[in-house]
Amino acid sequence: MQTPLWTPTPKRIAEANVTAFARGIEARHRVAIPDYDALWRWSVDHSEAFWREVWDDAGVIGTPGSRVLVDADRMPGARFFPDATLNFAENLLERRAPDDAGDALVFRGEDKARARVSHAELRASVSRVARALDAAGVKAGDRIAAIVPNMPEALMAMLGGAARGAIWSSCSPDFGVQGVLDRFGQIEPKVLVTVDGYWYNGRAIPMLDKVSEIVGRLPTLERVVVIPYLGGEAGPGDLAAIRGGVAWEGFLAPHAAGAIDYVELPFSHPLYILYSSGTTGVPKCIVHGAGGTLLQHLKEHRLHGDLKRGDRLFYYTTCGWMMWNWLVSGLAAGATLLLYDGSPFVRAGRMLWDYADEERMTHFGTSAKYIDALKKVALVPRKDYVLATLRTMFSTGSPLAPESFDYVYQCVKDDLALASISGGTDIVSCFVLGNPTMPVWRGEIQCRGLGMAVDVFDEEGMPVPPGKGLRGELVCTRPFPSMPVGFWNDQDGAKYRAAYFERFPGVWCHGDYTEITAHGGVVIHGRSDATLNPGGVRIGTAEIYRQVEQLDEIVESIVIGQDWPPGEVGDVRVVLFVKLRDGLVLDAALIDRIQKHIRANTTPRHVPAKILQVTDIPRTKSNKLVELAVRNVVHGLPVRNADALANPEALEQFRDRAELKS
Repeated sequence: MQTPLWTPTPKRIAEANVTAFARGIEARHRVAIPDYDALWRWSVDHSEAFWREVWDDAGVIGTPGSRVLVDADRMPGARFFPDATLNFAENLLERRAPDDAGDALVFRGEDKARARVSHAELRASVSRVARALDAAGVKAGDRIAAIVPNMPEALMAMLGGAARGAIWSSCSPDFGVQGVLDRFGQIEPKVLVTVDGYWYNGRAIPMLDKVSEIVGRLPTLERVVVIPYLGGEAGPGDLAAIRGGVAWEGFLAPHAAGAIDYVELPFSHPLYILYSSGTTGVPKCIVHGAGGTLLQHLKEHRLHGDLKRGDRLFYYTTCGWMMWNWLVSGLAAGATLLLYDGSPFVRAGRMLWDYADEERMTHFGTSAKYIDALKKVALVPRKDYVLATLRTMFSTGSPLAPESFDYVYQCVKDDLALASISGGTDIVSCFVLGNPTMPVWRGEIQCRGLGMAVDVFDEEGMPVPPGKGLRGELVCTRPFPSMPVGFWNDQDGAKYRAAYFERFPGVWCHGDYTEITAHGGVVIHGRSDATLNPGGVRIGTAEIYRQVEQLDEIVESIVIGQDWPPGEVGDVRVVLFVKLRDGLVLDAALIDRIQKHIRANTTPRHVPAKILQVTDIPRTKSNKLVELAVRNVVHGLPVRNADALANPEALEQFRDRAELKS
């Protein structure tokens, strides 16, 4: 494609936060920064100076100390701001908006619940939570676990714990009992915050019985705080079966609002414990530090997302996905957070767009899957909504297909910075993401993140030349602040090193099959551990999904490589499973059409040897495809921790398929 889909105006470039940041670098360091590529190269070549500039530019509340980076040649092992102290909650709560009575949080739970919380009200509530946790004996380093929707009380509980140095770890309410225990059972929490139930697609789903079972199997819990969400305050009778159970208001009642006593902590003091998807075993418990998380998010929000004080930031996420952790840091940039819980397809998919217009949303974040679903149902928001304030749209969770780029500009808004972003739970942030001062090219993530020495390596660990269509492993060759502090219960760091540093020693290998384009952009072709190798040729699964998703008959799909012939170590054949629109049946004519479409737009190697129909596609709780789990089922191998899936029953459709035996 020779023409970008969107180009920022000179005014937008001039007013962007990253432009002012670059001009400051030029003045203070006496270097020329003519464009983003020059800024990126300076940021990775002068890592210490860059991250200190981010600290100062963002106005981090804390004491930075004199050293920015020690043991820079060790990865893992490098340490950022080893002498610094700060408090994460203070940085989110004390950056006051011009109007302290203005919105800090706005919440919608489908069409069942609404709330609006001012900055003053948020600080008051957090102060009460912090005092209640003190009274419950919570100290710095203790774990607070949560099974909560994306609602204001979740944020209040996290910030109240962070103010006192506690470590937060959350799941969404739709997790099964075993899925919760596989996570929280490893970290031994002292307090559990939960709800009496939740809403999804208009249906109330009570969960106190599930909570009671979970609590009975977490012996370290001393307090269980239950937030009423389905209506009415939980009374003593409702909580009788829950050891240590207390209603939210009862927990806070003895404690008046007041000034928050923030505990100043080291830069790398643990803030969050997040979890790997867990579909191939018990989830890894990934520990993230407060300072690295804060600094990375401030950089991404302010410089890459152009988030300004008073902006209104939305991301469709649950508390079981790292995008919730990313979203809440928007408070540190002075933004109002627009929270939503429930199905995004309430009101025939119009709910989130109603929200966008009514609350003057400036930044709309969602998944690539959601954008594709809107395209499939032919929703055209620009026809029915003004979207006057909307200037940035984020997408993540999986690669955004080029056709979805087209859809956004044709059907949502033509003057919009579309920022496809990619990183992960592992770094609670992004390796590659958007930039408000650069064009948007069809199918490309705009740029590598500032301060992130992202490259693409071939099988031998050599850099792949950009702009030639060559692909390889996404790597990061130098340290960055949001690298995990470590894994929980991994005292010698062996599991941590094995996860990211075994493939290329001293280099972070992320597991994405990637290329860098001639524009300096990035294309993710899928997870490299799910890369297909028919005839020894590497194929990214995203290349096949892109073609299949263009066909109107197909709602969604999943593709794997099946060992063939079976039982031998040799070649693989490509197998595609498709979920069709209601009432449609996969016949020979449709199979032929799918194969011809893939062949015409890719290569003969991409064409599936088998195409089979299923009624459901298994996904994780954060809506990611689970190709490896499906592959295991097809090969008769166990799927460890199927409870990590949103719909584990879907796996049965892939087991012992007669069509795959010949």
